[in-house]
This record gives sequence, structure tokens and C-alpha cells, in this order.
Amino acid sequence: MQAPDVGAANGGRGLSPGPPRYLAHVPPTYSEQELDDAIDALTSRERFREAEAVVTAAAPKLQRVLAEALETGGWFGEAHEGEIQKAAAAPAEEERLTALRTLLAEEARMGMMVGVAVGWALAEELRQTDESNEED
Repeated sequence: MQAPDVGAANGGRGLSPGPPRYLAHVPPTYSEQELDDAIDALTSRERFREAEAVVTAAAPKLQRVLAEALETGGWFGEAHEGEIQKAAAAPAEEERLTALRTLLAEEARMGMMVGVAVGWALAEELRQTDESNEED
């Protein structure tokens, strides 16, 4: 399955097809070291606590956006239902367990990847809002 696009059309406010607008503004000049340093900074409990509080407060709305993105991308459509049926119908218990574990791991990975994309798009929206407020 292909990951859903959570930006682009409708000014980046919808979950419709189109080029991922939110990636267009990412400066291509970040070095691997700068990226590693930024990721390492996220492991600091104090630095992460503020982001965690913001996400917790916004969780219900973000969960709705994530669910819509996954739905739009087909992750909960026929293919997903087919994988559930295949896992449940496996003849041997060990085969069923393996299929179920694989399906759950894939869903978790996809949820995290789409969640990152949603977060990235949200950060871009907030950045644009800040820039337009500064212009006023």
C-alpha cells in the first residue's frame, strides 16, 4: 500500500491527492549531523515534555486527522480487511499468530509514519500562520 498524502490540495487543509506541499518548504540544507542533533534533542525529557503536553491537549483532533489520513490512503479499506480475513483464516494457530503480529506491526509503522506526516504538515501550517501574523 502507498502512504497517503496529507497535504497538498485545498491549500494543505484537506486530505486529498496531490503533491505533498508540506515537503516543499523543508530546507534541503540540513546536514546529517544537524538532523542527528535535532533527533537527539528530542530524547531530552524536558525538551520533549512541552511537545508531549501540546500533543496530549490536541490528541482528539489529531486522532481524527490521522484516522482520516489512514482512511483516505486506503489503510482501512478492502486491502486491510482482506489482510484481517487472511490472518484470521490461517489454518494453523502459529500461522494465525504470525499473520496477526505482522499486521499489527505494519499498522503501527504506518500509523507512526502518517502521524509524522500529519505533525509535519501541522508544523508547516503553524509556521505559515506565524509568518502571516508577522506580516500584519
